[in-house]
Amino acid sequence: MIQFENVSKRFDDGTTAVKSVNLTINQGEFFVLIGPSGSGKTTTLKMINRLINISDGTIFINGKKISDYDIHELRWNIGYVLQQIALFPHMTIEENIAVVPEMKKWNKEKIGKRVDELLEMVGLEPKVYKPRKPIELSGGQQQRIGVVRALAADPEIILMDEPFSALDPISREKLQDDILKLQKTIKKTIVFVTHDMQEALKLGDRICIMKDGEIVQVGTPNELIYHPINDFVREFIGKTDRTALHFNLEVVLSNTNEDNIDEKMKILTVHSSLEQTLEALAEQDQIGVEKDGKLIGTVTRQSLIQHLSSSLKEGEYQ
Repeated sequence: MIQFENVSKRFDDGTTAVKSVNLTINQGEFFVLIGPSGSGKTTTLKMINRLINISDGTIFINGKKISDYDIHELRWNIGYVLQQIALFPHMTIEENIAVVPEMKKWNKEKIGKRVDELLEMVGLEPKVYKPRKPIELSGGQQQRIGVVRALAADPEIILMDEPFSALDPISREKLQDDILKLQKTIKKTIVFVTHDMQEALKLGDRICIMKDGEIVQVGTPNELIYHPINDFVREFIGKTDRTALHFNLEVVLSNTNEDNIDEKMKILTVHSSLEQTLEALAEQDQIGVEKDGKLIGTVTRQSLIQHLSSSLKEGEYQ
């Protein structure tokens, strides 16, 4: 658990970036910080691992003041993923992932097993990718390595500072799906900064909207959309695609018999968006659906239309 008690940050030029923030981030929660440029969201994130020092107040991790932790121990136990991935270009992918475990003096066998496990977790074949250099990977693949490097020493907390914003829309959406799927497995406390409201609504268990260094509202995606505290929140959320909050392919299945899935059928995960599903069904009458890496059934155009029709009648997507 991460707790902020009356936390403020003033810089030397007199700017107050964060003003008396009180906040609790629960263990295992995917918590998103969002706000306009200059709202204090990145400063708030960086104070957690002491990349930026607090001016006033206290931050606790598991009941202990962050100032009472040895700074190296603190940062070793907090994974950090940046927009600029900052992989070491002269090192192989295996060496990049192994940096923190080596600093923590893990033995080679343990590090090797961990590297293989993490690469498999994000769909990158260890034998193929371990010897490669960062320049040999696509932007999306490099960002996956950035994520697994942050997970390498099995930290309790992961800080992510706009990690997907530099990617093209397709890679970005794929990585959003990947991080959601990954979180179901690793169950870490993730604090995620973004400027993209749609991304925040898709990823966050709870979202903290900031403005001028202060918290305006904290809530679940549904709470923010349906119960905004003021006009700023209402306008900041804007015309959100609310189907993203409700849509899940698992509830649209027309057939749960995986024997009906043939080799040529397109396969989507249960977390695929409505837009991705519509695109797939524009090409094929029927698509396969997988959950946690296992095929669980099929969705047809007819079953999707029926689902959307009944949901609209019930007001679910209004």
